[in-house]
Amino acid sequence: MVAFLSWYIVITILGWLTFPLAYHLFPALTDRGYVLSRALGLLIWGYIFWLFASLGIAQNDIGGLLLALLVLIGLSIWASIADDGRLTKPALAPGASVDNNRLDRRWSIVDWLRDNRRLILTTELLFLIAFAVMAWVRANNPEIYTSGGEKWMETAFINAILHSPTFPPHDPWLSGYAISYYYFGYVMAAMLAKLTATAAPIAHNLMLSLIFALSAVGAYGLLYNLLSAYRYTKGEQEETRLLPAFGALFAPLFLLVVSNLEGVFESLHSKGIGWKFAADGTASSPFWKWIDLQVISTTPPAPPFHWAPDQFFWWWRASRVIMDYDLTGRWMGDVIDEFPFFSYLLGDLHPHVLAMPFNLLAIAVALHIFLGGWRGKINLFFGQLYLSKLGFLVVALVLGGLAFLNTWDILLGAALIVLSYALAQVHRQVPEGGEAGWSWGRLEDLFLLGIPAGITAFLLYLPFFIGFDSQAKGLLPNFMFVTRPVHMWIMWGTLFIPLLAYLIYLWRGRTSANWRAGIFISLGLVVVLIAMMFVIGFIGLRLKPQDVQSVLDSQGRTVGQFIADSMSHRLTKIGSLLTLLALLIPLLSFLFDYGRFTEDNVEPNPRYSLHFQPPTFILLLASLGVLLILAPEFVYLRDNFSYRINTVFKFYYQAWILLSLVAAFAITVMLSELRGVTATLYSVLIVLVMGLGLVYPLFSIPSKTDYFKAKNPEQRTLDGSAYLAGVMPDDYQAFKFMHTLDSGVVAEAVGPGGGQYSEYARVATFTGMPTVLGWSGHEGQWRDASLQGTRAKDMETFYTTSDWMTAQDILKKYNIKYVYIGNLERSTYPVNEEKFGLFLKQVYQHGSVTIYEAP
Repeated sequence: MVAFLSWYIVITILGWLTFPLAYHLFPALTDRGYVLSRALGLLIWGYIFWLFASLGIAQNDIGGLLLALLVLIGLSIWASIADDGRLTKPALAPGASVDNNRLDRRWSIVDWLRDNRRLILTTELLFLIAFAVMAWVRANNPEIYTSGGEKWMETAFINAILHSPTFPPHDPWLSGYAISYYYFGYVMAAMLAKLTATAAPIAHNLMLSLIFALSAVGAYGLLYNLLSAYRYTKGEQEETRLLPAFGALFAPLFLLVVSNLEGVFESLHSKGIGWKFAADGTASSPFWKWIDLQVISTTPPAPPFHWAPDQFFWWWRASRVIMDYDLTGRWMGDVIDEFPFFSYLLGDLHPHVLAMPFNLLAIAVALHIFLGGWRGKINLFFGQLYLSKLGFLVVALVLGGLAFLNTWDILLGAALIVLSYALAQVHRQVPEGGEAGWSWGRLEDLFLLGIPAGITAFLLYLPFFIGFDSQAKGLLPNFMFVTRPVHMWIMWGTLFIPLLAYLIYLWRGRTSANWRAGIFISLGLVVVLIAMMFVIGFIGLRLKPQDVQSVLDSQGRTVGQFIADSMSHRLTKIGSLLTLLALLIPLLSFLFDYGRFTEDNVEPNPRYSLHFQPPTFILLLASLGVLLILAPEFVYLRDNFSYRINTVFKFYYQAWILLSLVAAFAITVMLSELRGVTATLYSVLIVLVMGLGLVYPLFSIPSKTDYFKAKNPEQRTLDGSAYLAGVMPDDYQAFKFMHTLDSGVVAEAVGPGGGQYSEYARVATFTGMPTVLGWSGHEGQWRDASLQGTRAKDMETFYTTSDWMTAQDILKKYNIKYVYIGNLERSTYPVNEEKFGLFLKQVYQHGSVTIYEAP
């Protein structure tokens, strides 16, 4: 409870300290950046602290944290001074009591706070409730287990950062090297842990809860700004049944709680629906065989039947809906299709989760540009960029931060920001003869902003990029693996249905659209993806014929047969492509409406620089979301996996963020504007969709937390390592002792096969001290696996040899300071402990654990 309160107080104070800066940076947003000020403050504070610690300006300690915070405070003071005396029109909040006479005098931040009390109260309550609820869920299942996730890796990173005097932090699982991973989110977690004196296993669960809360208010703020802008263009005096302050609550609901439909099928299976039972007890089901979901399609339910699924680990399968088979019918293994609620239920503090509130911040930056914010002009060597220098710096800072948080996300952030800039140019009257409206100049806009912003982002985060080694090594063609339509709808139905209904609503409302452009561009994108697939395959055939031949041999086909059978296989699942085209064509048709965006009908707006009806920005979000789902149907990234497992994972997750905002906007607008029977029917449809999307959370939370059945209050804890006191009590006590020692390389057992998802690397994980080699498979994903050298073999020799000179050579080779001997070492190796007792100092012995220190 103390740790929770300290984190809540720190992050709330940080938000208020940052708000004057946000107020200055986001004048085009109705909330003036208030709702996102916590995330913005954490990003800027974290960046300054990391940069200072990387350049040697500050140490990784409380002093360094406070120094970085002082810089942030200084920026807010500068922003307050810059805003003082500036004549601005207020960001009119729906329902706010605004004195129109004040439009002609200075509009201060105090005025804004007074006139937006409802927004402030709603935001603060939402943040507190979201933070507390997720912390409560984590407290009922806080364990940092080794199986089924990456919690040990994440805890190891946080501990390593806490124990690194400067940056880059040392790699806890490969001594002598720095972390080669996008670790910015773990720096933020360690910052808050250090400032509040929170242990890493507690910080792990608190950071997950904090990210959940930041994402909740971030989504709320984005939809609030979108709805406010939409309502403004509809007329401030128009009565609506759903005000932005209330309707915006749909955004965190659809982003963080509403889930895919796999939970519905788990419930139907548990109830025995669709199965035929014979007299001998056997069961069959053509329906479940056709559905083809893991386990439940091949395993009949056992009586007594009930709605609540109770199979062990059943909730895991919701993240494995997509089933990929090769041309021989062989299942390729899990294809990860996580969605946010699953991530928070699982409890992994992985980069794709840590980056979520900052992805929302990037969307806010794009929206601010789209609404006319940061007007200015930058003269570049190769053209003019119609953006202020301050806005350009914010863009680069946010994009670089996304790359540092979760490198994949910079693709989405950059695409969204540059496309928003191009769309703003479509609507905007560009000074000095610049072109407005649709033209080839819009392609130029993409490069004019994208290239300089990318270079600047790289330079801002240069210390990270210098030491980063990505596992992504280009693109591979996807001939065989195509998503079945039923799986696509199970995964996306809760978001597709509101989107499809909204497109029908726009069409029925006679919204102008350029159907020729929509069809041409949509089909063109598919053709481009198909062409990429064949070109990449052809290049692979010429440059790496052995790799291509290996694939052909595994399928028992020649090149011609492989292509013909792949295309035939794709046609049997054409429903997925048709579904995506049914969404993409109208989206792009409304988006690329040439008739509305000519210079003749672009007029200056006192509040926004463009017309917002229909909501072009929402169409952009939806189009990018659909494209992210479409792309892995034809190509995927080359990484350490042999198929599209990771590409689907990353792209689908980004698509969920975008489409959840679109669905929330669509529902709010349609519930507000529809009348009569149509409104009733639509309300029933949305209630049904939301109900189906909430089945998974309803059943999975009790299952994951064992129905909150803690035997005593002490068992409810945010300490993810507390369970170790029961499963490895001697190690648990030893870890506590090691926190009193000076940091140094520790020798511990290396597991067979790299020790993946096991208790190996336990010492480094829970102490933050680097070990010679931890989970080698993970290290192979982060950097060149050859750097591991003979470490695994050396550690076996180190523990088993009776020759001290041999052991001493290994001791010196890896600069080992502590030798750890526990039950795991003794069960892994025939440990020769006598040599350590003769030549090293014993600093700890309790139960089965002995620790020696090298001189």
